[in-house]
Amino acid sequence: MYKTIIRPLFFSFDPEKIHHFTFSLIRSFNKMGFGSIFRSIYKIENPKLERELFGLKFPNPVGLAAGFDKDAKLYKELSNFGFGFIEIGTVTPKAQPGNDKPRLFRLREDAAIINRMGFNNGGVEEAVERLKANGKVVSTPLNDRVLIGGNIGKNKVTPNEEAVKDYVICFEALFDYVDYFVVNVSSPNTPNLRALQEKKPLTDLLQTLQDRNNEMSLRAQSRSRKPILLKIAPDLTDEQLLDIIEIVATTKIDGVIATNTTISRKGISSENKKEMGGLSGKPLNKRATEVIRFLSEKSNKAFPIIGVGGIHSAEDAMEKLDAGASLVQLYTGFIYEGPGLVKEINKAILKRK
Repeated sequence: MYKTIIRPLFFSFDPEKIHHFTFSLIRSFNKMGFGSIFRSIYKIENPKLERELFGLKFPNPVGLAAGFDKDAKLYKELSNFGFGFIEIGTVTPKAQPGNDKPRLFRLREDAAIINRMGFNNGGVEEAVERLKANGKVVSTPLNDRVLIGGNIGKNKVTPNEEAVKDYVICFEALFDYVDYFVVNVSSPNTPNLRALQEKKPLTDLLQTLQDRNNEMSLRAQSRSRKPILLKIAPDLTDEQLLDIIEIVATTKIDGVIATNTTISRKGISSENKKEMGGLSGKPLNKRATEVIRFLSEKSNKAFPIIGVGGIHSAEDAMEKLDAGASLVQLYTGFIYEGPGLVKEINKAILKRK
């Protein structure tokens, strides 16, 4: 029904407007008691799906990538579609409107999306207030709340020389309310942000966050250090990916998310392919898997990898898991294929057991 009725209807409207409308619709359905119905349709609970990584137990290995629920407005309702974890953000210290509209484009012929949103969000403090409803703090048993990742970035007006301060502000504010952190230096939609992926600035940034992580966990006995992951671009060269492996080893962060959107338009046939921004969806699938495999093999599986990029089927997800990913995340595939994709992937994983 999703592909034959709902998707054609939604795709007849402006992408950003329908995104907000869909949020309102999902929220309304859940208020009317449909949450339990969604869970019964899409959620699979099976111990064989559970994954333990960096001290966390994931109910299943399929998550929702950052960018969908930027402001932590709908994580509880979205979890009813069977996701094992939800990543909110990217959040920045201060609220910012993002880039000018239009800034979100469908490439239907390629089953892709181009976005140049520009970290539009209400600021970290607003997100914290909403996350307080998620079982109050992360010490609450997981079955009473949603497992949350906090994706953090810098404000557009913050120069790269002062970027570390923005990441630290977000880290400190979210510390008690998320289960793990993702450092986003790979979005192509904030000017010069990707320059922070270079070896020295990235090492300095991650080491600063690790030091703060240890300080905050030691200061209060009720706190434990939080896993920190790095989200990287698919456009990095092999040499840069080797640098990433070295940086992970040096800073001892907990893992990598591969990958963010791409600036490449190779093989794209859609008319609006020239729009500026990051490309996600099916065209990214092969490259994202290549990056996962490269990191896994060259590091000798030294750290966990969350695979994301172009997952539109269970087969796509299995390819990323086979390439070395421990978990996977959906974004564009969720929009094109619908919530049934989450269940489809989890069923395929169980079938292999």
